[in-house]
Amino acid sequence: MKKRILYIGNDLQVNSFTVTYISFFSKMLRKEGYKVKTASTRSNKALRLAEMLGLIAKHKDTTDIVLIDTYGAMNFYYAYLVGKTCELFNLEYIPILHGGNLPERLENSKKLSQSLFGNSKVNIAPSKFLHDIFQDHGFKNTQIIPNAIKSENYPFKLRKEFRPKLLWVRRFQKRYNPFMAIKVLRLLKEKYPSASLCMVGPEKDGSMASCKKFAKKYDLDVRFTGKLRKKHWAELSRNYDFFINTTTVDNTPISVIEAMSLGLAIVSTDVGGMPVLIEDGQDGILVREEDDKMMAEELIEIIENPERGEKICLNARNKVEKFDWDIVKEKWNGVLN
Repeated sequence: MKKRILYIGNDLQVNSFTVTYISFFSKMLRKEGYKVKTASTRSNKALRLAEMLGLIAKHKDTTDIVLIDTYGAMNFYYAYLVGKTCELFNLEYIPILHGGNLPERLENSKKLSQSLFGNSKVNIAPSKFLHDIFQDHGFKNTQIIPNAIKSENYPFKLRKEFRPKLLWVRRFQKRYNPFMAIKVLRLLKEKYPSASLCMVGPEKDGSMASCKKFAKKYDLDVRFTGKLRKKHWAELSRNYDFFINTTTVDNTPISVIEAMSLGLAIVSTDVGGMPVLIEDGQDGILVREEDDKMMAEELIEIIENPERGEKICLNARNKVEKFDWDIVKEKWNGVLN
């Protein structure tokens, strides 16, 4: 009999394009025959925490295991409290590790981290990057299961030429450095006056306003879409040739995996788990953190040498086939059963 699962995470549909993929993952688990309840849909943080803990108490007798989406910022404390509540009711729990700032959390909150991750059934890392860091901190109960996508939802488009048309997908937040994308476009425009950028994602900390001000000042062709569902930005991607990832902290973001599947040429900063996901020069390009000049130069190199870009995109598509749910689900079945 398949396990009865309570999945704790951010189930806000408006943020469905972000790294949180509870709605996708829970849907896939249900198709595998698991009974899955999810929480929370609350936008208010206090109400969200109350609902999470309340559901554990309510369903403790009809739950076999609890999955916990775990990040390194404020969400970490949610995850910790959820883990403690699971222990109170003798429920097994599995933290699913997200976010490139979790290594910092391990250093800054050692006792809470030991309590949460040391007492779990297993910790699931989506990349070797996080897996090795958790192992080094003594959490030997950590396994790698990559973030999954349904490849059929991200159809590959073969590009034989590359225009200076850039796509960026993330929250407008300082840690993701959206301002770097604007600066890259400004450099590209010096060589290609028609260069354009589409930025997909919601405002978080005022970064979008700064980007809009800079774009207006230098008359840059930037489209700000706000929040989009995954299928909508996937459709939008067909009008662009590059996916730029400008973040200062990262793990193995779903958005980059999806862009690789779509056939966009990836140019990313080399932070966190990106050097594990991307083999520089083979299935994407890595540049130094905050080095907008280097990123612009790499974009120009592919535009001027499209055969190089075509090879990189084909290699990327081949790599991300291992992230398809039909492959990843076997690893989850092994852990859950």
